[in-house]
Amino acid sequence: MHKIALITGVSREMGLGYETAKQLKVLGFEVIITARDLEVARKLADSLGVSARQLDVSSDQSVGALANGLQTAFGRLDVLINNAGSYFDQGANPLTTDMAFVIEAFDTNLLGAWRMIQAFYPLLIKSDQPRIVNVSSGAGSFGDPVFGLAHHFSKVPVYGITKLALNGLTVKMATQFKEEKIKINEVDPGFTATYPGTEQWGARPVSEGAKGIVWAATLPQDGPSGGFFRDGKSLSW
Repeated sequence: MHKIALITGVSREMGLGYETAKQLKVLGFEVIITARDLEVARKLADSLGVSARQLDVSSDQSVGALANGLQTAFGRLDVLINNAGSYFDQGANPLTTDMAFVIEAFDTNLLGAWRMIQAFYPLLIKSDQPRIVNVSSGAGSFGDPVFGLAHHFSKVPVYGITKLALNGLTVKMATQFKEEKIKINEVDPGFTATYPGTEQWGARPVSEGAKGIVWAATLPQDGPSGGFFRDGKSLSW
C-alpha cells in the first residue's frame, strides 16, 4: 500500500514543494500537491505524475473541504508537509510595516500550518507512521549566524517572526503528540535557488534543500520529534 503525502503551497516548478513532491514520488509515495489556483497545481501535477487539489491554507472552509475530500478518497494521511508560505519582506522596517501585511503573513505562514494540523489530525492518526513537516527558515531562529533574527542582512522582520512562531508551534504540537505515533519537526531547507539568479548569491540547488524535508517526512519510528533541522542535522533556534 502506497503512503500518501500531502504538500501545501506548490505553485512553481522551481519551488521546494514541487521538488519535494518529485522526490517523494520516486520513493513510491502517492503525492497530492495543492495550490490556491487549481489549474496551476494541475499542470504541475501532470508533469510529475501526481494528483492536485485546490487549497487556500488561510481559509477554514478550504482546509476543511480538502480534509473531507481526502477522508472520502483515502481514509488516512501518512505525511503532511506544510510548505505554503510567503511574505518575504526583504529590507522592510518593522516600525513602518503595514499591519494588514503582518496579519496576512501570520494567517498563511503560521495559522495556515496550524489549521492544517488541526484539520488533518483525524486522518494522520489512522496512519501507521504519521509525519508532519513544517517548512521553516533560519530567518526564524536566534542561532543562525547569517540568516537569524539578529543577523539577517536584509532584516525580513515579518517573515522572520512568522517563522519563529512556526517553530514554537512545532514544539507545542510535538508535546501534544508525545504519547502518540505522530512525529512533527521543522526543517530549514537553507538558502535555495527557488528564484532565477539566486544561484549567483550562493543559493544551493533546490534538490538539496528538499532532501531535508523528505528526510523528516520519512523518519523511522525512533526518529526525533519537535526538532529544528537542516539536512538532517539539528539546529539551535
